[in-house]
Amino acid sequence: MNFRKFITSNETEILAGRSAQNNEEIVEQIEKDEEVFHTEKPGSPFVNIKGIPKRGDLKLAATICARHSQDWRDNKKDVSIHRFKGKDIYKHKSMKLGTFGVQKKKIIKVKKADILKFIENGTSTTTTR
Repeated sequence: MNFRKFITSNETEILAGRSAQNNEEIVEQIEKDEEVFHTEKPGSPFVNIKGIPKRGDLKLAATICARHSQDWRDNKKDVSIHRFKGKDIYKHKSMKLGTFGVQKKKIIKVKKADILKFIENGTSTTTTR
């Protein structure tokens, strides 16, 4: 498991996938009540907040998801993110590697300015194995 790992100022751990295979591994370790994020469009990491999120953690996780997405890479505009719980993720055998379905989701719009601020601040990441 070679995830992007972020530790927030609240000491909350946030994990993000790096590839389709890595997204499979992220989804496998998500607990049913944990928060998960993925872009509305294909081509982003699954992002998982470990445990109960604290103030600011949801926005940061959504921004991490947006920042590392193909939508951001290709368009450099606001990015729509789906937020859901681990229990709402499903996979059919016909779905390709790294692809999942979601039963219930909320949509969060991550503003371009917030993504640029995240990049500018050089938020530190570590790699988990």
